[in-house]
Amino acid sequence: MGTVFSFDLRDPVIPPVRRALEEAVAWLHQVDEVFSTYRPGSVISRLGRGEPVPEGYGPEVAEVFALCEEVAHATGGWFTHIPGGRLDPSGMVKGWAVERVSRTLYAAGAHNTCVNGGGDIQARGEAAPGTPWRIGIAHPARPGKLAAVVTGGELAVATSGTGERGAHVLDPHTGRPATGLLSLTMTGRHLTRTDAYATAAFAMGAGARDWVEALEGHEALGITAAGEIWRTPGFPAAAWAGP
Repeated sequence: MGTVFSFDLRDPVIPPVRRALEEAVAWLHQVDEVFSTYRPGSVISRLGRGEPVPEGYGPEVAEVFALCEEVAHATGGWFTHIPGGRLDPSGMVKGWAVERVSRTLYAAGAHNTCVNGGGDIQARGEAAPGTPWRIGIAHPARPGKLAAVVTGGELAVATSGTGERGAHVLDPHTGRPATGLLSLTMTGRHLTRTDAYATAAFAMGAGARDWVEALEGHEALGITAAGEIWRTPGFPAAAWAGP
């Protein structure tokens, strides 16, 4: 998927957990083979070219496409898996994959974990007894600086922005890159929708704050193109670096 995944486990790595971790890594490679837009031979790339795909990949592709349709409806079309007319469900796949492997580890007995897929995070439990996870939000206009630090336990954190890949998120209504924000960080409980909502909210630009404030179970921090920082009232920041 063109990024790095990491696992931070704070429980003893007993044999069932080790097996689950190995299975999670193998499954993520399979997800990459199916959904990566960087691989010309992936299922998604072949579907995008109108080519037939091997049997056996239908259920997961259908699940992701159904989730994309649900989020497209929930966001009024601000999320799409065909940006610019090109098949690309990446805005859904990464969060979906991270949340699923987090559930796999939890089921195996790893109850205090932080799974990170390219900066999009699903945290569970605690970093240490009595200590919540602390997740830094990079400031896109100030290399090496943080805009805020988010704390929590059962927490999903996803950021869309221009800091790593430039203006790559398209406004689905115009087909042009969204430029109203430098970054948008969304928090919630489950990363699948939190990540997709972050992509949609980033595309909304100036309308993102009002939309998130009306969205149950999610909060956001935005940094505008002018460098101004805003956050919704319930954003779980322990250290606020904004004005």
